[in-house]
Amino acid sequence: MAVSSVRSHPRSSALRQAGRWLYRLLAAIGLVTVIVISTPFVSWWVQAYAGSIERPKGDILILLSAADDDRGGISFSSYWRAREAIFAFQTGGFKKIVVTGGGGSCILDYLVAEGIPRQAILAEWGSHSTRESGLAMAQLLRGMPGRKVLLTSDFHMYRAIRVFRKLRVEVTPMAVRDVLQTSAGWGGRFGSFETMLQESAKIVYYSLRGWI
Repeated sequence: MAVSSVRSHPRSSALRQAGRWLYRLLAAIGLVTVIVISTPFVSWWVQAYAGSIERPKGDILILLSAADDDRGGISFSSYWRAREAIFAFQTGGFKKIVVTGGGGSCILDYLVAEGIPRQAILAEWGSHSTRESGLAMAQLLRGMPGRKVLLTSDFHMYRAIRVFRKLRVEVTPMAVRDVLQTSAGWGGRFGSFETMLQESAKIVYYSLRGWI
């Protein structure tokens, strides 16, 4: 019996150790959840990525589409970007809106439905990432005169503007209040936190690839 007791001791010790680590993990998750939900931490984070929220005027508005939603329709982020593009076109002196990205067809339909002339819109559907959109725009806009403004969501602007400038496409940023809106109320903050984690991982990946 003594031998059996001695042999079981390492297993009990390992279980206690695992229990302590599980407790610490759950405590950390709980602390992060409390901080995210009860403080403006996510708003500060996205503001750092967005930079100044302005509506610059220009000649060509480059509208980066987000992915379609799970039903193949316009996604939440694409909707807010499209709304801002309509207002910018109506008030900012733009002559063209260039929509780029695989989810752009829904945006195009929305822009036309809201009164933007079809002949004022150029569309590029072949891109499926920010990097691919930058490459496509570098080709499409080559030799096209006028001030170019890049419109995308607040959380996405840090990466997008650096991709374009790395490709020598000179653009002025126009960040759309996206995560800044959803994180304003406590109910949307944890989802916004997940969006920021995903975007931060993409920034690290793009940095390692030398794309920003």
